[in-house]
Amino acid sequence: MRASADLWLQRPLLLQQLLLQLLLQLQRGEGIYWLGLASRGVPASWNHTQHCKLLHALAPDQQQLCRRNLELMGSVVQAAELTKTACQSSFKDMRWNCSSIQSAPNFSPDLAKGTRESAFVFSLSAAVLSHSIARSCASGSLPGCSCAPAPAEQASADFRWGGCGDNIRYGLQMGSAFSDAPLNSRRSGPPAVRLMHLHNNAVGRQAVLDALETRCKCHGVSGSCSVKTCWKSLLDVGHISAQLKTRYLSATKVVPRQMGSRRQLVPREMDVRPVLENELVYLLSSPDYCSHNAKHGSYGTTDRQCNKTTSGSDSCGLMCCGRGYNTYTEQVEERCNCRYHWCCYVTCKKCQYTVERHICK
Repeated sequence: MRASADLWLQRPLLLQQLLLQLLLQLQRGEGIYWLGLASRGVPASWNHTQHCKLLHALAPDQQQLCRRNLELMGSVVQAAELTKTACQSSFKDMRWNCSSIQSAPNFSPDLAKGTRESAFVFSLSAAVLSHSIARSCASGSLPGCSCAPAPAEQASADFRWGGCGDNIRYGLQMGSAFSDAPLNSRRSGPPAVRLMHLHNNAVGRQAVLDALETRCKCHGVSGSCSVKTCWKSLLDVGHISAQLKTRYLSATKVVPRQMGSRRQLVPREMDVRPVLENELVYLLSSPDYCSHNAKHGSYGTTDRQCNKTTSGSDSCGLMCCGRGYNTYTEQVEERCNCRYHWCCYVTCKKCQYTVERHICK
């Protein structure tokens, strides 16, 4: 009887421990763990299935895909590197500058929860992965695929389909299988979070489709264009990242709703309409990222450089959050007055400039 009473008294503590474990699980950001492949001792060549177990950056379902498609892993690692670079480049002029992506797969709350920032990173990583695979097919790096087949649209009298187009179909197929694999498991978080990430992954892949353009090359005598060969090629990752940043800025906050037999995400402020296929969605509001706050994944903007002459997101007023800034001058040495000499070298002088820098307090 005494033992039963003690167990009853301990129950609140046990419940607290279970709740804490659950909260830690919900903040894993498992769907983008694979971004950690860019910096954690990845093997130079993926030629053995045991390589798939070297890093915990791969979720179990992704490890299975890795074992079945070892040749894809070079493209996956490349995509992880490109995603990190593109994210930081796109947000270098904003308070949240995507610096936390460098800690992958140990994400801070800005990327581990259902924030607007995690919506962007999920969509970007899904886009870049499909982009990387499609390009690898066209370059001949993947034995399982090659150039894209000729487009279904009819060629005109002005050109013919040819060349080697980026294999967007294969890129989307394998990219979605890899990106979505962890999210199809109930262990990767509550249903609303998984729905959010799956939706944003799809938005990223749609951005890749939208980045497909027609490129042509002329053939003919003496530079004429009597014959023109065209193919479908993807714009670079920077263009896709810029498009997704625009959608990040207009992202929609959503809540889960039971719609018949299915659970869906609907806009929080106007839940009379469904979520559009091309809009990023998020579940939790973000902090202003002005001050350092580890609980919210905010690094703050102290010591960030700002622009005194603009009124945009990198302006000293917005970047420094009203705290003011310090101005410093420094001497910068650059090459200047460069001249090309026939044949075949360039000579330059060295010029010194005084540069003013403004740093947030």
